Amino acid sequence: MIEAKPSLSKLAPLALLALTLAGCSLLAPPGAAPPSLFTLAPGLESVAPRDLAAQTIEIAPPGARPGFEGSRMAYVTRPYEIQFFARHQWVEPPARMLAPLLGEALERDGRFRAAQSGESVSSALRLETEIVALQQEFTAHPSQVRFALRARLLAGLEHRILATAAFEAVEPSPSEDPYGGVIAANRAVARVLDEVAKWCAESGIGRTRGSSTSDRDP
Repeated sequence: MIEAKPSLSKLAPLALLALTLAGCSLLAPPGAAPPSLFTLAPGLESVAPRDLAAQTIEIAPPGARPGFEGSRMAYVTRPYEIQFFARHQWVEPPARMLAPLLGEALERDGRFRAAQSGESVSSALRLETEIVALQQEFTAHPSQVRFALRARLLAGLEHRILATAAFEAVEPSPSEDPYGGVIAANRAVARVLDEVAKWCAESGIGRTRGSSTSDRDP
């Protein structure tokens, strides 16, 4: 018995379909590109020689308000609405990057010895901070970055509040994109760190035995 073979006219569409599927698999777009990662690393002045009478200050792990606790980079185009860049983010949550930066800022003039929370040291002071805002604002032109921080200074052994303060810095962005926002963010953070260090010196040195509490607004 002779077996019938498919005609070329019937094989042609099947071959074309196979080639099409193969081409789709070869030309399919690759997976989503990894996000661009950025860090907070504001340029700080060199550290001065530490005073022999420098006070030890414990830096508690900084906190962050809802919306700013993760690694996503926030921006706003209208009041009250926070959005996030899709492919640009911080290498770590800003609050986590802030702790060592606070230590560097406090040790710059030699009057403090900064200790991160958990270190086996006896500290006369304790600094607690919370990020209130870190966002690029496209509601102005050029866009700008706002960094706001709340701080509380306590007598380390007693956890008695010595002073509370609010700090804020706004820096214009050199370009209308996330990288411009990163540059402005580092400038804003540097300004706030400088203010926090001065405030800690004014509010804490020589006052661990006192009882007054002061408030400061930006």
